[in-house]
Amino acid sequence: MNRRILFLIAIGCFVLCPRSWAELVVEITKGQAEAIPIAIVPFSSPEAAAASFDVAQLVGNDLARSGRFKTTDRKDMIEQPHTGAGISFDDWRRLNNDYIVVGQVQPTGPDRYQITFELYNVLTRQRLLGYQFSANKTGLRIASHQVADMVFEKILGIRGAFATRIAYIAVLGSLPHRDYRLIVSDADGENPHVVMQSNEPLMSPAWSPDGQSLAYVSFENRLPSVYVQLLRTGERRRVSDHAGVNQAPAWSPDGRKLALTLSTRDGNLDVYVMDLATQALTRITDDPGIDTEPQWSKDGQSLYFTSDRAGGPQIYKVGIQAGDKPRRLTFQGSYNARPRISPDESQLAFVTQEDGAYRIATMDLRGRGDTLVLTKGRFDVSPSFAPNGAEIIYASRDRGRGVLALVSADGRVQERLVSSEGELQEPAWAPF
Repeated sequence: MNRRILFLIAIGCFVLCPRSWAELVVEITKGQAEAIPIAIVPFSSPEAAAASFDVAQLVGNDLARSGRFKTTDRKDMIEQPHTGAGISFDDWRRLNNDYIVVGQVQPTGPDRYQITFELYNVLTRQRLLGYQFSANKTGLRIASHQVADMVFEKILGIRGAFATRIAYIAVLGSLPHRDYRLIVSDADGENPHVVMQSNEPLMSPAWSPDGQSLAYVSFENRLPSVYVQLLRTGERRRVSDHAGVNQAPAWSPDGRKLALTLSTRDGNLDVYVMDLATQALTRITDDPGIDTEPQWSKDGQSLYFTSDRAGGPQIYKVGIQAGDKPRRLTFQGSYNARPRISPDESQLAFVTQEDGAYRIATMDLRGRGDTLVLTKGRFDVSPSFAPNGAEIIYASRDRGRGVLALVSADGRVQERLVSSEGELQEPAWAPF
């Protein structure tokens, strides 16, 4: 089993040196050189509404954080119009803005607000977008993310993912008193909520297709077991606690099954599929090598997985029907693991070894199978695609500490989500 334990550690089930945990701070470490200049003018609002939340500030933060937009500083704004009729387009063009967003936040009743915004092309003076919706005070944050999503999509043609969520593991304390937390937050790291807390390791969070539940591995009974937890109520149930290894759960696209890694009596690791309604198991792989980290294909008929059957970790794909034979996908380099597919299954993200470092790479699944290494860290692991496929979140190291980082699917934009304290690992991006 020693070889198997070392293999699991190398491909991502690693233990960090934790301290404590706090809310995340977003740092853009690499932006797009030709970022689009845009002005997000402060939304007008009565004093009570203004004190509630700065919608325009969050919209601007989201767009700037994407690395694809350069937002105008408020101190450089020579006017602050709130409707299209008040925009002096020539002035905004002289400030080198391509686009401008204006809007208002108006109270409509006890704890109710109406948000109205418009997006204009400064050069053509064309109104590209106008929308109005309501929210309570608590909902102003998610409503602001939704405004940013709409602006992002209208300009770039890519659905925005600012209003989505992420899950990750935070580790606090030091041996022998470690505290593990499974946390769900907004995609920008705000509004963190502890889903599960334990003195024993938690790992491998995986979102259900409807975004209502998380599957994860817990060592709370000193042995690994797979749990499924409903986020709304906190209800959880143990779905796999077989003797030996229970790890790497992955939901099928219809939400009815989990693919996971189990060990046989002799300690060998293979991929299985579990029917969640009956808990019936179907063995998918049967090889003396280590088969682990399954990921479903979009149609639910195949699984991507990591195997060392050829001597070192590589990525394979196999159908789930009896008799289907695995097909090797990665050949470049001696180490490729942790496969994750983009929402449209056009790209495969994985961990590769380059110059002795672990980095995030992608493979084109619809063309020639070209591989692109996206990151330059020493220990970049656990990739997970955003639901729009535009970004990948992953775990990394920064000045000796575990952080979360993001990279655009083309590698041109990079961000980092840093906690002021503690260690972060194993991020998973929720579906829309």
